[in-house]
Amino acid sequence: MRILLAAALMATAAPLAAAQPASSPAPVLTTPEAVDIWTHAAPEVARVTHVGLDLDVDFTSKTLGGTATLDIQARPDAKDIVLDVDDLDIASITDAQGKALQWTVGADDPELGSALTVQLDGARQIIIAYRTKPGATALQWLPPEMTAGKKKPYLFSQGQPINNRSWIPTQDSPGIRQTWDATLTVPGDLVAVMSAEKLSGDKGEALADGRRRFRFRMDKPVPPYLIAFAVGDLKFRSLGPRSGVWTEASMLDAAASEFADVEKMIDAASDLYGPYRWGRYDMLVLPPSFPYGGMENPMLTFLTPTIITGDRSNTDVVAHELAHSWSGNLVTNATWSDSWLNEGFTTYFENRIMEALYGKERAAMYADLDWDGMMRDLKTFGGKSGTGARTRLHGDPGATGGQLDYFKGSNFLRMIEKTVGRDRWDAYLRSYFDRHAFQPQTTAGFLSDLRKNLIKGDAKLELSLQLDRWAYAAGLPDNAVHITSETLAVIDRTLAAYKNGGPASAVQTEGWSTQEWLRFLNGIPRNQSAARLAELDRALGLSNSNNAYVRSAWLELAIANRYEPALPSLHEFATRVGRGLLIRPLYAGLMEQGDWGAKIARTLFTEARPTYHPSTAAQIERIIEGSESAG
Repeated sequence: MRILLAAALMATAAPLAAAQPASSPAPVLTTPEAVDIWTHAAPEVARVTHVGLDLDVDFTSKTLGGTATLDIQARPDAKDIVLDVDDLDIASITDAQGKALQWTVGADDPELGSALTVQLDGARQIIIAYRTKPGATALQWLPPEMTAGKKKPYLFSQGQPINNRSWIPTQDSPGIRQTWDATLTVPGDLVAVMSAEKLSGDKGEALADGRRRFRFRMDKPVPPYLIAFAVGDLKFRSLGPRSGVWTEASMLDAAASEFADVEKMIDAASDLYGPYRWGRYDMLVLPPSFPYGGMENPMLTFLTPTIITGDRSNTDVVAHELAHSWSGNLVTNATWSDSWLNEGFTTYFENRIMEALYGKERAAMYADLDWDGMMRDLKTFGGKSGTGARTRLHGDPGATGGQLDYFKGSNFLRMIEKTVGRDRWDAYLRSYFDRHAFQPQTTAGFLSDLRKNLIKGDAKLELSLQLDRWAYAAGLPDNAVHITSETLAVIDRTLAAYKNGGPASAVQTEGWSTQEWLRFLNGIPRNQSAARLAELDRALGLSNSNNAYVRSAWLELAIANRYEPALPSLHEFATRVGRGLLIRPLYAGLMEQGDWGAKIARTLFTEARPTYHPSTAAQIERIIEGSESAG
């Protein structure tokens, strides 16, 4: 893996090409820091510009089968094109006229899959006939009993960061943007949705064999990880002229109520940083096994049901995924070494949307909790001024500690806002998204743009910002900005009284938002007596909480104290909820408790694993195996 100094990056960084029309192939960056070590592709020789999918969804075999038609842009002397695949059964590859092309599949890498090398023989379009395997890492096939309706099966994909190569043979790198279209044929009683424009209506086209065909089109070049779909017993509710929500029938009313402000969010985001360029903004609420809070698939954000708590206190997740329509989907990290360009920008932008809709105090509450999370991650992965490599924003792919790409990245931008002033900063960011629309970006490229279009040679401003230290150094620079919340300060006083021996019955939680709950529960010292924990659970109803965030925070505390009365609640929760943010800490906490916790973790994981998305299951398996190898 490469380690590049900031100065070297700046010296080699070439200016990005001017913004391209959405219908034109997006440029590929070729500067050293833009080389993606998580792909087998050589896009500077031959690259995919468009993907056309025609796939049959087979719930019996748990496979997708059909064709992928790839449009190719190649150098005149290009002999072949290299694609990414992960355990696909390839039947044939031809050119557009049906002429067979020679191809080979390289050795399997456990992390990256295999290189599929196709001899072009002059072709600029190739057609791959293939079928996925039942264990495809991007796909989760759910039996009826794991859905809300309990009667029909469900399937969804999760491509980020490099899982889509398990169902699409293409160049699976965020820096190789591609337009795409798709036809999905599904059982006649199910509905297919995708992260693209619908061409066949909400109900698709009825076929003579009883199945249904759904057609989709994305005419804007996107990174391949954003190609996403779901198939299930889905219903739709419109929320406004540009937005709506898909989910199973039993969750539709609650979801529509929870996300009622989405049109206002779109307006607020557009007022801040330019027009929403994707047409519609629909949402899909998935079953509880969905591994993330949300996934920003363009035109169809995927969301976990755990954010539906009836008080809209977790709609910051919706604001976050919407903000990705600018930072991530519109301007994308060229490699996963620079994931903060997606997540840090988006976390900052999310907070600005929440402030515009709900006021400064609510935004301050989210920012204050993000600061707490950042300080925990910095302590774990290197300390406030430590040298831990995982506390750097730019580094090896996937190497950022905890959520530092979110929290440290957003604080970096908040620091710039405070230093230069909000009006000047907002004008810069709006122009930044315009300049680099539908293009990949690197840390070096962003800093170069910042220096050219905001700092403009101001040596004093350059010195005060400490840009290279933020981007490339470990720890936290001394100009970080801590926004504090008055709402959480009240919780802190309640927490202090409880920590000083006050009764749990004195803790009045009526009207608490999720954020207030988390401030209180996460602030309780980890060393508690069984009697104190029983009192707390009895007074606040923690083991039976319907708020997944509250339940997870309580179970973390209970596990830290080996509090066995909470184990039934842990079992019910961990076999029902698959969101990694909420269950990974529980397994990690169990493994920290020696033989007592390790036995519980292994037994629980054996039972719960079939309910988890493959990516979540792999993460938890690493937690358990890592703890075992560490002794």
